[in-house]
Amino acid sequence: MRNGTLFIVAAPSGAGKTSLVRALVQKLSDVRVSVSYTTRAPRPREQDGVDYHFVTPERFQAMTAEGAFLEHATVFDRSYGTGRAWVEEQLKAGTDVILEIDWQGARQVRSVFPGTVGVFILPPSRSELERRLRARGQDGDEIIARRMRDAVSEMSHYDEFDYLIVNKDFDDALAELVAVVTAQRLRREKRDIAALLGDLLGSR
Repeated sequence: MRNGTLFIVAAPSGAGKTSLVRALVQKLSDVRVSVSYTTRAPRPREQDGVDYHFVTPERFQAMTAEGAFLEHATVFDRSYGTGRAWVEEQLKAGTDVILEIDWQGARQVRSVFPGTVGVFILPPSRSELERRLRARGQDGDEIIARRMRDAVSEMSHYDEFDYLIVNKDFDDALAELVAVVTAQRLRREKRDIAALLGDLLGSR
């Protein structure tokens, strides 16, 4: 059985990464999204095991010491990590897996899985990114200013990814994300049909 492909989808906060990944999974139901671990408190309507695995800082530290994470980082004084065992299990079963992580996490993951495919989602402009952040109605001016600074830092690492998608129109961006996954599957299938190619190209 072939292994699945590991995809990383990264973006600055407000670029639409989570919405695009959710829509992708609705179109390609055989793609799985890794649920990260975090030490932050659940937000309204978030469910443990669905949005995140919510754990205590002590538990997170213990998991880090055990080598339970493919990657982990601290953002805004909260820790986040990708569970190693689940991802490896899915890939070995031939399932494609998506990680929603930042560029630092992407570097860590690629050190373990060099064949990982990276996709970076960009906003169409700085002004549109700020508008989207304010439209959430969750943060004050100081937090939004910090998120904008962090966004510039995050976007400066665009060249570490294999594909860039500008999320100006959601449907267009989604179509491009689906195309990336489909293209990778076609490359993989090329390796999987060696017997067929041998039969088709063999002498009579």
